[in-house]
Parts: sequence; structure tokens; C-alpha cells
Amino acid sequence: MCLAIPGKIIEIAPDNPNSALVDVVGMRRRVDLGLLEDDKPVPGDWVLIHVGFAMSKISEVDALDQMRTLEMLGECEAAVQEVRGYGLEEIEDKAS
Repeated sequence: MCLAIPGKIIEIAPDNPNSALVDVVGMRRRVDLGLLEDDKPVPGDWVLIHVGFAMSKISEVDALDQMRTLEMLGECEAAVQEVRGYGLEEIEDKAS
């Protein structure tokens, strides 16, 4: 199943404004922001992500609602697998 998963923008790469560090279901991943040229997200914004690309900006309320829906449908593990399937290494939290 293909999922669009909400993630929160943590930081924008200083050397590439189309690359962002995003927290997705507790994992930090790099995602591509190139599809959001007309409405660039900033740190703190929520986006819907599919196969490593931010597809659209969404509100925090909508992001949390979507995660609750995934939980109710029993799809949280599928969401985690989707994130892992991006082919990117998990980014370690440098604050820990």
C-alpha cells in the first residue's frame, strides 16, 4: 500500500533549499521539497510525504488527525515501513 505520511520539518539543508530534515513517525529523514516550489515549507511546518517527496503542506491538526487515522486502521507499521523504504539512512538526532 502506498501512503502519504505526515512529517514535521525540522530544518532545511543550508546548502540545498530543496532538502529538509523531517521527523516522520519518530524517525528523522531527508525529504525532497522540490514539488513545493510555490509554497516552500519552513521549519515547524507539516508536510505530507510520499516516497521521499513532500507532496503538500498541511496543518498540524490535519497531520495529527491523519496519524490517528493510520493508528485506527492499523497502518502505523506500514507507515514506518514506507519511511524506511525511502532508501535513505535514518538521521541520528544530534541533540542526544
